Amino acid sequence: MTIHTCQALRACRPPLFLSSKSTLQRSRNCKFSVQNRLIDPNNSRKLVLEVKEKLEIEHSNLPVGKHGRDDEDMILWFLKDRRFSVDEAITKLTKAIRWRNEFGVSDLSEDDVKNIAATGKGYVHDFLDVNDRPVLIIVASKHLPAVHDPREDEKLCIFLIEKALSKLPPGKEQILGIADLRGFGTENANLSFLTFLFDVFYYYYPKRLGEVLFVEAPFIFQPIWQMTKPLLKSYASMVKFCSVETVRKECFTEATVPAIFRE
Repeated sequence: MTIHTCQALRACRPPLFLSSKSTLQRSRNCKFSVQNRLIDPNNSRKLVLEVKEKLEIEHSNLPVGKHGRDDEDMILWFLKDRRFSVDEAITKLTKAIRWRNEFGVSDLSEDDVKNIAATGKGYVHDFLDVNDRPVLIIVASKHLPAVHDPREDEKLCIFLIEKALSKLPPGKEQILGIADLRGFGTENANLSFLTFLFDVFYYYYPKRLGEVLFVEAPFIFQPIWQMTKPLLKSYASMVKFCSVETVRKECFTEATVPAIFRE
């Protein structure tokens, strides 16, 4: 796909004797035509089949079925994430499929995470936000890395992401993450888990996280954020620091506000 794009750009390059106005006009037309190729449903379908065929030939050992190498919805999602570059989508997709298989994502159940979930450190809210996004809530003061098994934390994290995504209404694609930082202390700090969380969203659930709200972040949280922010790269721009009042007024209706933010 990259080659076709470059050829299209070269084809649109104007000769030297054209006026600057003509150059600008043709350049705009070229850009428009390239963008149209990327979003054209027929072209998208062809690319999905191309990825599917390559995965079958080059990665036949990968599982099939839902979230497997022949899952066309998943293939299309990763193509969109990689701006319809077949090679880039395949690279990222194979990594995601292997990870899902090794982690045992499809086998995770409520019973598998019930003990760590009982801490109340994380859960999926019963209601959608005002933008019809499922809401994943993390209560930072209940996260105790010195006490809890990090593997159990990871399992709960993935289980909750899967649960939130299963609540997506038709036509919606992203979830909202809310971290309640009230009562956060040094005993709750866990740089490795925060990095794991954002890695998961980048590599395995790309573009599924629409926004992250850090609610009532205390002063002690600031140096931790400054260390973490560079690791998150572009994902850091998704983070918004806000108050409980902002969450209540801007994210939910009176009837759908999470109980922890009603106080």
